[in-house]
Amino acid sequence: MIPFVRDFDFAYGRSDQVSPLIQRVVADNPGPFTFTGTGVYIVGRPERGASVAVIDPGPLDPTHQDALLAAVEGRTVSHVLVTHTHRDHAPLARPFAEATGAEVLAARPPVRDTHASGAPDEEEDTAFSPDVILTGGEVIEGDGWTLEAIATPGHASNHMAFALKQENALFSGDHVMGWSTTVVAPPDGKMRDYMASLDAVIARDFATIWPTHGPPITEPKPFLQAYRAHRLEREAQVLARLKAGDRTIAEMTPILYATVDRRLWPAASLSVLAHLIKLVEDGVAAASPGPEMGATFRLV
Repeated sequence: MIPFVRDFDFAYGRSDQVSPLIQRVVADNPGPFTFTGTGVYIVGRPERGASVAVIDPGPLDPTHQDALLAAVEGRTVSHVLVTHTHRDHAPLARPFAEATGAEVLAARPPVRDTHASGAPDEEEDTAFSPDVILTGGEVIEGDGWTLEAIATPGHASNHMAFALKQENALFSGDHVMGWSTTVVAPPDGKMRDYMASLDAVIARDFATIWPTHGPPITEPKPFLQAYRAHRLEREAQVLARLKAGDRTIAEMTPILYATVDRRLWPAASLSVLAHLIKLVEDGVAAASPGPEMGATFRLV
């Protein structure tokens, strides 16, 4: 069982000092895929005159933007960092950067097939364009803080997490969340990439993980091991459904996710597809006409 963490003290628009170098402001955009809303992190010392970085400014919302501007008042915003270009993370980045004089840094936006299915409620912010393209390994510094960009594809092909050296902490975006498992939605999301990224995060042995949605994960090691085990178990369950005679994702999803809110079944179906694509790549399964949502699958 994954030791989910879901309770935390917050109020929409309120700036909370959650660690010596981290403030959080939560946007009022709750939902089945955003939990309580987008948590925006301000990294840097709280005193006036200090330079700070802001991670995942969130959705376009004038009230939320005003709250962020109030939270950084008296300080210099040197960098706006975006973990990925889903619309609950990226749209406010450019307006906020223009209001504060900061640069926007992120991985290159993906080229998406507009006719392909994607994670519900997480469509791309197609207008997003960073000033600086990150590929992973870059170091971003300010007054008393150092962030490292870590490429973590899987949930999205352009997903980037950020490690805070001074607190051995990771801003994980949607790659790891404390309140729920992460949607891996083809064609942009890939399960093989996700598992490799998860292993890379586990190897870093972070003291705290700060997801964009929900509370921090303060005991990362057992949490991440359970997160990884869950994915492997789900792959085994998908394989078992193939062995039982299921041939379509529509047959598998209600059985595999019987205890999950039906509103999440479209996203769950995409995760099933992600597992099936990996099984096809592994040579364990075959798909006709190809590994896609409406395909027929069978064991090899």
